[in-house]
Order: sequence, then C-alpha cells, then structure tokens
Amino acid sequence: MALHQIQSKSAAKAAKAKRAKPAPPLPPRERLTLGLLVGSRGFFPGHLANSGREEMTARLAKAGYDVVVLGPSDTTHGAVQTRADAKKCAALFKANREKIAGVIVTLPNFGDEAAIGDTLRLAGLNVPVLVHAWGDETKKMGIAHRRDSFCGKMSACNVLTQYGIPYSLTSLHTEHPDSPEFARDLAWFAGVCRVVRGLRTARIGAIGARPAAFKTVRYSEKILEASGIAVEPIDLSEILGRVDRLKDNDPVTKRKLEQMIEYVPTDGIPDAALMKMAKLGAVIDGWMVEADVTISAVQCWTSLEEFFGVVPCTIMSMMSNELLPSACEVDVCGTVSMYALTLASETPAALLDWNNNYGEDPNKAVCFHCSNLPKAFFNDVKMDYQEIIAGTVGKENTFGTMVGKVKAGPMSFARFSTDDRTGKIRGYTGEGKFTNDPLTTFGGAGVVEIPKLQELLHHICANGFEHHVAGSFGTVADSVHEATTRYLGWDVLRHK
Repeated sequence: MALHQIQSKSAAKAAKAKRAKPAPPLPPRERLTLGLLVGSRGFFPGHLANSGREEMTARLAKAGYDVVVLGPSDTTHGAVQTRADAKKCAALFKANREKIAGVIVTLPNFGDEAAIGDTLRLAGLNVPVLVHAWGDETKKMGIAHRRDSFCGKMSACNVLTQYGIPYSLTSLHTEHPDSPEFARDLAWFAGVCRVVRGLRTARIGAIGARPAAFKTVRYSEKILEASGIAVEPIDLSEILGRVDRLKDNDPVTKRKLEQMIEYVPTDGIPDAALMKMAKLGAVIDGWMVEADVTISAVQCWTSLEEFFGVVPCTIMSMMSNELLPSACEVDVCGTVSMYALTLASETPAALLDWNNNYGEDPNKAVCFHCSNLPKAFFNDVKMDYQEIIAGTVGKENTFGTMVGKVKAGPMSFARFSTDDRTGKIRGYTGEGKFTNDPLTTFGGAGVVEIPKLQELLHHICANGFEHHVAGSFGTVADSVHEATTRYLGWDVLRHK
C-alpha cells in the first residue's frame, strides 16, 4: 500500500465545511509556586519581620503565585534568624521541592546571613533565588523602625557567594513589594524560574534525520543532556508507517482534521492533502505521548514532500501555538531556543530565518519561514503551498504552509547552539520589534527592527551561529539571559 493512499474524501469534505474560527485563547498560564524566606536578626525590630512576611506573602498571592513560607507558629515571626530556624525552613522547602520553582529571600530588617545561607544549602532545591531588601523611611530611622536591610543585603549576598549558591538581584537595591519596580522584577524573576525549570527537564522528540544539506542544524545530544535536556529520536519511516495504518474514519484522524480546519482557513487545499496532514498530525501526537516528549523538531525538506505528499507546517504551527514548540529540519537547538522564549513569555514562539535586508535601513531585516509560524503571529493567515520547493517536487505535494504577514509588536529573539570544541552551550538573546513596514512576499514573513542590528549580525557570523533564530512576542530577553547564564551556565550574549 502506498504511504499516501487516501481511502475516502467524505471525512475531509465534512470537516472542511466547518470554517476556520477566530484564534482561540492561548493556554492558561502556569501558576508558579515560590518559596519565601523571611530573613531577620534578633536585635533588629521583630515587628518588621512579621509585617514584612505578611505583606510579601499577600503581594505574591495577588500577583498569582502560590507561596511556601514559615508561619509565626513555626518560628518567631515566621522568619529565619537561627540555625534551628534554617533547619525548619529547609525541611518545609524540601517537602515542597516538586512545587517550588524559585525562592525569594526578603529582608524586612538586616537579616541573619548565615541562617539564610544554611537554609538554602540544607534545602538543596537548586532553583533560582531572588534577594530582596526593604528600604528604610527617612522619617522612621529610630531604633523601633530602622531596618538596615540596605546593609544586610550585602551580607546575605556575601554568604551566598561563599556557599556557591547562585542568586539574582532586584533592579534597585531596595524596593517596596508594592512598587512598580518590584512588580517588574517579580515578573522577570518568574520568567527566569520557568526557563530554568523547563529547560532542565525538557524532553525533545527528534522526528526523522536532519536533511543532508543542512549541516547547520547539527548538534550534540550529550552536551544538551549535561543541562538536563533529553532528545528522543524516531525514524521518519516509523512515523509514515503508522500513518499508513490509519483509516480516514479513525477517531484520532477525524478529530485532528477538525482541529486543523478550525485552526486555519483551508480554501483551495485538496481534500486528500488535508487528510494526509490530519493523519500525520494524529500519529505525531500519539508518538509524543508514548515517548513522553512535549516539544519537537521535524524532518521536512524534502522527504515528506517527495514520499508522502504534504508539508508538516500546519501541524507544527498548531503545536507551537499551544506553547509546545516544534522546529523544522530537525533543528533541535532551534527547538530549545523556541522553548526558552515560550517559557519566559508564556506565549508562542516561532523559528525564523534571518533572511533578507530591508531596504537601506541597517537596523531592519526580514525574518521569514515557509512557514510553520504559530497562528498567534498573524492578524490574517491561510493555508497554502510551499512555493520554494514546489518547482522541484510539484505543487500538489507541498500543501500545508501557514502564509501571512507577521503582525507588529515588541519581540524577543534567541538562539542556542552546542559547541563541541568547548563542550558548552552558547548563544545570544535580545529584543526588538516586528514593524508594520510593507512587505509583499510568500510564506510567513515580517520586518524586524533591532537596535544595533549590524553588530548582532557581525556577532552571528563571526561566531558561526546558524541562520535560524527563535522569536516570540514580548520583552523577555533579560529573563532568558539570566536563566541560561547564571543558573544553567551557558555562554550567552545579551544583545542591546
């Protein structure tokens, strides 16, 4: 039986009768759990520790975070100021280690730096830590209200450095939890926590072998594994073999076909091509569940087109739009780059080519792909065919691309690669914006404007980075940079 055989067109026609719906709301954001360590020192005002714990706990809850923190029945004021307190707090954190994504050390007064360091050492959570200090009020500098957190923060950081515990800092040395500065820092730190936890436990499905001509997407599984990133491969023939066993009226096929046609307008797309895409998507979904992988990189050029008769772009776009990034050409490091941005921003990410200059503007470029960009990247999008390779394999074998112009808005970008010469992961990240500049072309494309773009392009070429780059909407480069450098130990440039 030919791999591309279609038993009936009735199912495709029935599903196609349902027009594409407006973009559904994005998946709900993950509710993070943060550990809260309230530092205090016995001869400083204890009421500040008590009120500080209450106010910080309330602030974190209001921002949408679950909090693990000692109470006043556990230690004096629910704070940590002795070795015994450190043991209690560490035990609480250890009991919740599966939940806690990061720890905030807050200093309502000077704090006890040794107790803080002991708590984190004994807990052994290995999660991001944010050190926060409360500011003094100039009219409350008497013995009953003076905090000295300004000074205590330095001592806490000194001990954490001695203990070899990495930590992050707020943008201002002291901040009130209700300040806009702390709100921004909290959002940034939450992004750091999501990136660190997500990448350290990532499992990527590598579907097929990289195309022979794409040496640029080669990578080291072992170097990724050293950061906790696992890669589970499957041969493309196994995927296509499973596709061949599916029937048009199998429930998984019908369900995927309906999802796909609701996702994007399919006017002019042959029913047979839609059915192939539905079966391919159903098989990939099933295998990813079996292999316990959530993100993927898929072989495309030109095996799927020649031997199956469609492109996988829409199927991959749907996954990326659900915050489960999928990169083409088995660009596994491209998937890692997409996933970092998705984790930080909690929005879909796309894999793009740094593709063209835009006129004479040195800070603008065209980012393009064929495309498998998420639906969230467009105001208007439709399914079409892949114009670049249609002339080689035939238009009839290239249906399934997501075609449209990328909408305007702030964006972040990132690229990570494994470096076999040094045994490290290296990369770059930064921010810019997608613009409304006119652009008439094919595939999925948009104009980006990035400060000092020529310096970035020089860095990319001088250091041998790939032409693929991940992009997402929002400004999260600082979270990605902090997570990958301070906590994962990668060599990453923050382009500004």
